[in-house]
Amino acid sequence: MPIASRRACRFLVPALVAALPFAHPVAAADEPSAFYAGKQLSLIIATPPGGGYDTYARVVARHIGRHIPGRPGVVPQNMPGAGGIKAASYLYNVAPKDGLALGAVHPSAIMEPLMGAKKPQYDSSRFNYIGSANSETSLCVLRTDAAVKSFKDALERQAVLGTASRGGSTGAFAATYNNVLGAKFKLVSGYRGTHEISLAMERGEIQGFCGQFWSSLMTQTPNWEKEGKIRVIAQEGLKGRPELDKLGVPLAFSFAGTDEARGILRLMYAPLMFGRPYIMPPGVPEARVQAMREAFAAAMKDGGLLADAAKARLEINPVGGAEVRDLVASLYAMPASVVKRAQDARLH
Repeated sequence: MPIASRRACRFLVPALVAALPFAHPVAAADEPSAFYAGKQLSLIIATPPGGGYDTYARVVARHIGRHIPGRPGVVPQNMPGAGGIKAASYLYNVAPKDGLALGAVHPSAIMEPLMGAKKPQYDSSRFNYIGSANSETSLCVLRTDAAVKSFKDALERQAVLGTASRGGSTGAFAATYNNVLGAKFKLVSGYRGTHEISLAMERGEIQGFCGQFWSSLMTQTPNWEKEGKIRVIAQEGLKGRPELDKLGVPLAFSFAGTDEARGILRLMYAPLMFGRPYIMPPGVPEARVQAMREAFAAAMKDGGLLADAAKARLEINPVGGAEVRDLVASLYAMPASVVKRAQDARLH
């Protein structure tokens, strides 16, 4: 080595070694455990208090913190509006991108940029998907005193259903059955979530509703089934629940008589695979996203969480964050012609 180069190395190497202690604390501070220690994580819940989503999210909030590196505090905050779009928009556009905001949102809010008539100000493909607390089966239910006694009856006679919003599943599913399958549902809109719809059904203002998750029904109104107050007229999804299959409750999908109708319903039902999704804003450092995915997966196996879920009659059937991400990507890759027909069909 030339003499000049050896001299340069004698000065350069000590300088690099001296700089290492100063660089190390910065790198250490970026580690999830160091970042989250002593901080507070906001869990944004896209529904009003009292419903199934809120119950799930508050159970998650009580337990996930001890599985996150650094064990931050977790504070649930309700942000209802527009079928979950308000919360999703906040997470995308306003919430901090440092990993201190987590959202419990509707699958319909994830699908809204693809399926909605009015495009929200977010791109669902850019969210960081942390996981889903379960995959879902959705239901159409009617009061037992309603004249319509089955889904087949609903193709011939009118039943009055409550809906929460144009973007939510209660309205979109029922409207699609009217527009694609020829059902005769009369839709009454304006209710703030399934909790209000349930109260309206109790009062006799409406006869039933579609787009209600089985887990929400068991959480909010467990006495309905036991006391024979309701009749489940259809299962909504590509696969039924074993206990409802045994009772002969049909899949609404079975009434689709054409390839186009089946394609529309497949697109509508696919998000049920991530029935309780948890997301973080785009731009969160990858290490923190991965730490949150691992914490969520661990929380779903936590004995305390499972005990709380059992008390609240919540099903825990988790789906991993990477799996949810890939499923969302596949839905957004559907043919434009099917998407357009499905968009039109869900309007009412």
